[in-house]
Amino acid sequence: MAKVDIVVPCYNYGRFLEACVGSVLRQSVADLRVLIIDDASSDNSLSVARKLARDDSRVTVVAHEQNKGHIGTYNEGIAWASADYFLLLSADDLLVAGALERAVEVMDKNPDIVLTHGECVNWNDDSPIPNIEPKQNYTWARQELLEEMCATATNFVWTPTAIARTSTQKAIGGYRASLPHSGDMEMWLRFAASGSVARIHAVQAIYRRHSTAMSNAYFAEIISDYRQCQLAFESFFDEYGDRLGTSRDLKGSARRALAERIFHRGIGRLRRGRFNDGLGLMREAMAMDRRLRYLPPLWRLLKVPGEGGRQWALSVIRRTPGKLLGWALQSPKSQHQPEVDSGRFSSGNHVGH
Repeated sequence: MAKVDIVVPCYNYGRFLEACVGSVLRQSVADLRVLIIDDASSDNSLSVARKLARDDSRVTVVAHEQNKGHIGTYNEGIAWASADYFLLLSADDLLVAGALERAVEVMDKNPDIVLTHGECVNWNDDSPIPNIEPKQNYTWARQELLEEMCATATNFVWTPTAIARTSTQKAIGGYRASLPHSGDMEMWLRFAASGSVARIHAVQAIYRRHSTAMSNAYFAEIISDYRQCQLAFESFFDEYGDRLGTSRDLKGSARRALAERIFHRGIGRLRRGRFNDGLGLMREAMAMDRRLRYLPPLWRLLKVPGEGGRQWALSVIRRTPGKLLGWALQSPKSQHQPEVDSGRFSSGNHVGH
């Protein structure tokens, strides 16, 4: 039986596919299989995939006649996997030499570890591919991933580095269709609730950032990202809350941490003169954590450098509370009934897509 199964979902990434699969086939782990799932691409992805399969018997191809979307494709790959270990690798990302060997070594020697992840290099694809020297000696450590993610509302796991124990992946299930943009974060929470997680102190993968897709994030996109994060935590605690002895504490910690992240982002917008966007983010944060309505940490504005910046910040602070109070008074709950803390990641009347 193969030692490691790697699924490469591909949709219109034919120009990247050969480099991605090549980075897997050159790994020092001999017993591996690669499944390329082409999700009805309109470019040359399928022809590239079939050529790779002809050239190396470790590669197989599944071709969708109709597009199933990334969640359906990911879950198809999970259902296919049967090796000891499993990796879902996007067709535009790359593994670093030795990545699979390091992960396999850690999990072979430590049966309690269900997920390994490591460092990842961000690469803009209009620059040369970074040259990562093979790392013979490395260290790793167990990570309290669940507690850390709840304490910071941050996803610490780079997906192309996330090599999992397949039996655990099967036990916890696939990606949630209700979380198209934050399914990976929710997945790592499930792994962390099911066993130990190891962080490998070595570069494990290269994450490709497309120069053609880089642009300034719009306010609506920022809000959507945060709401998807909120939904990921909600989904996890709905399913796993009863199994965790500290569920209520973790849930509250995650809600507060996410609200503080959003509030801090709003402060950053104010400091850059994006007054409406900044106040909008602060309002979103206060809807999530009502404590911020009564004691908002506006002192962070004073970090604006220079005497002129500090004077500007003080003027913003003087103007802001009235607007924030006005927003709070205009919310439906404050108009009609006292707010009840349900323990969920409430964001008022907004619903994530």
